[in-house]
Amino acid sequence: MIGMNNSKIIGLGHYVPDNIVTNDDLSKLLDTSDKWIQSRTGIKERRWVTKESGDTAATMGAKAARIAISKANLIPKDIDFIIFATMTPDYYFPGCGVQVQAELGIKDIGALDVRNQCSGFIYALSVADKFIKTGTYKNILVIGAELHSGGLDKTPRGRDVSVIFGDGAGALVLSSTDENKGILSTHLHSNGDYAEDLAVVGPSPRHGIGTENHWIKSVQDNKDATFYFPYMNGKSVFKHAVFKFSEVIMEGLLANGLDSTDVDLFIPHQANLRISEFVQRQFKFTDDQVFNNIQKYGNTTAASIVIALDEAYDQGKIKNDDLIVLASFGSGYTWGSIIIKW
Repeated sequence: MIGMNNSKIIGLGHYVPDNIVTNDDLSKLLDTSDKWIQSRTGIKERRWVTKESGDTAATMGAKAARIAISKANLIPKDIDFIIFATMTPDYYFPGCGVQVQAELGIKDIGALDVRNQCSGFIYALSVADKFIKTGTYKNILVIGAELHSGGLDKTPRGRDVSVIFGDGAGALVLSSTDENKGILSTHLHSNGDYAEDLAVVGPSPRHGIGTENHWIKSVQDNKDATFYFPYMNGKSVFKHAVFKFSEVIMEGLLANGLDSTDVDLFIPHQANLRISEFVQRQFKFTDDQVFNNIQKYGNTTAASIVIALDEAYDQGKIKNDDLIVLASFGSGYTWGSIIIKW
């Protein structure tokens, strides 16, 4: 429950590339159709970066961060710590957090990178919440950003996965407050038994063991290899997602003595509109109680919840004292929920 140091979201921002890629556009590459994609995912279009834009996960994250900091009525030097969630970093290492720290010109603060894929933002916000509540930091910048389009199999072989993902970034500023509101509780889980049901197996040094140039040579020698493209066991993901989504939402509500009728807005990770609709039916949420934007952005994994949160707020769907539920499920498997009194 809320204690002495409460953590409150005081600023939100998001950035998506200008380039819109429709289902009809993809049908020319992937031997698919608008009808096929919409019926299985609910997605109509997504944003993919172009080479000319210069957008990367880090630069998109920085753009979203500047908006969030401005909306919080702060300046970059007011930020005490950065947490950056992504599964598509600019480099194998270092992580994107330090790139944003340098881009914003914030000297010597800590930067933490979270690699929990679809659940990355939930995990990142949970860590930020604990830092605030223990009095370690006052203002934390939490970012979720993804550049998926550069790592997708854009041939018919990859159509089941490549139609799903989009690029974009979202950010928020979490701040210490003495108000009796903010993040009520966070709930995190994982099960690595299904790690390879949703995975990019490479690039990884293990693929190059015993070769002169390690994984780089492995990729060069395997032009038709698929281990560096996303793989998804769709049936397994859907089956586990709908169960774990429901379970972790209920866990959060029960921890705070609440039930589904108390929820003003549920914002799920935008994995698949069919999963969101299933969970909505489970809790008997009305359409007004659920916010989805996967139709126009696709699955932006670690960025999806915070992009949706910012859009929902801008559209007036989040009001003072509203009860907000965030939840995610994805690769790992990892899943989690966050309960917020706005």
